Amino acid sequence: MEVYLDNAQSLPLDEGHWHDRLETLMRFEGMPENAQVSVTFVDDAAIHELNREHRGVDRPTDVLSFPQFEGDEKPPEGIPYVLGDLVVSVETARRQAVEYGHTEEREITFLLVHGFLHLLGYDHETPEEESEMRQQQRILLERLGSER
Repeated sequence: MEVYLDNAQSLPLDEGHWHDRLETLMRFEGMPENAQVSVTFVDDAAIHELNREHRGVDRPTDVLSFPQFEGDEKPPEGIPYVLGDLVVSVETARRQAVEYGHTEEREITFLLVHGFLHLLGYDHETPEEESEMRQQQRILLERLGSER
């Protein structure tokens, strides 16, 4: 499994820690050894621009997911299984951690789990989808030791 991290913002971040968290998350979800995911940590200005460009929403957000495949689609045999890209605003994560009364570590972990599940095809457009996604988030957060 490959986890590619890019800290493209100015706040300090333990990249090794987040690499390990993502790799553990991939193992929990049974990803194949050739699975790859990319994570970029950004500031609010960068995620605002991406959110406007890709979703038509003119404000910053906490996490964006850009899946490589739709639905049950998978790469051909022998090709790396690139799950997609996650973009996390560390600025927003810090604010939300204070707002929700938990640590920055817990908030970033939640955002990574949430975004990762979107890469796997989970969504929250309907009440049923939201319930399923929330349940899977809870399971993964508990396994990572970061339950809410």
